Amino acid sequence: MIPFRTTAPSSDSVTVTMGLILVNGAVFLYQIGLSDPAHLRFLYSFALVPLVYTRPDIAAQAGLEPDSLLPFLTNTFMHGGWLHLIFNMWTLWLFGAPLEGAMGRLRFLGFYLGCGIAGSVGHFAFNALSPVPALGASGAIAGVLGGYMVRFPHSRVVVVQPIFILPLVFSLPAFIYAAIWFGFQILGGAESFGGGATGGGGIAWWAHIMGFAVGLVGAIFLAPARRRGPWS
Repeated sequence: MIPFRTTAPSSDSVTVTMGLILVNGAVFLYQIGLSDPAHLRFLYSFALVPLVYTRPDIAAQAGLEPDSLLPFLTNTFMHGGWLHLIFNMWTLWLFGAPLEGAMGRLRFLGFYLGCGIAGSVGHFAFNALSPVPALGASGAIAGVLGGYMVRFPHSRVVVVQPIFILPLVFSLPAFIYAAIWFGFQILGGAESFGGGATGGGGIAWWAHIMGFAVGLVGAIFLAPARRRGPWS
C-alpha cells in the first residue's frame, strides 16, 4: 500500500521536515556525483557496516576500521537510488509535516534523529556479522509513522494499492494503516532470520521495527509542545 494523502490537520510548522528532505536530497546528489572509488569510500565511511564493530579483525583485512559510531546516524541520510529516496521523502512529508506541527520543531527534530539511531541499532542487533553497508532514512521515517499514529490515530490515510495494472484507491484510519504496515515488517523481520544481512540492496526490516517502536513510545511520553515561540 502506497500512502498518497492524509487528513491530519495541516500546519505551517514544516521547517524541520522540509530541512530534512533537503538534506537527504543534497546527500544523495553528492553521492551520485562521486567517482566509483570515491563513492565506495564514502559508503564504507558513513553507511552502517555491522561487521566493522563486531569483527574488527576481519574488517581490518579489508581496510575497514571502526573509527566512530557516527555511521549509526549518518547512514540515515543516505540512499541507494532515486526510488529509495523519493519514496522515503514522500512518506516523510505526508506524516512528518503534521507531526512536526503537533510536537514543535525542536522536539520533532530530536524525535526524528532518535528514531533514526534506534533503527540503526535495531538493524545492527539482528545483522551483527553483516559486511553489507546499510543506509536509508526508513528507520527514522518508521518512527515518524509510529508517532503519527499516536497523535492522529483517527485521521484517514489515503492509499493506492496496485491490482495488476489497475490502481485501487481507498482510505484507512491511521491506526489501522500503521498496524497493517507494522505487521508486514514483523513478518519480514521473522523471515529474515538466518537469511543473511540486508543492506543497501535489501530491506532493513529490523530498522523499521525498532524505529517504529521507539517512535510509538516516544510520541506517547513526549509532552505536547508549548507555543512559546517559533522553535518551541
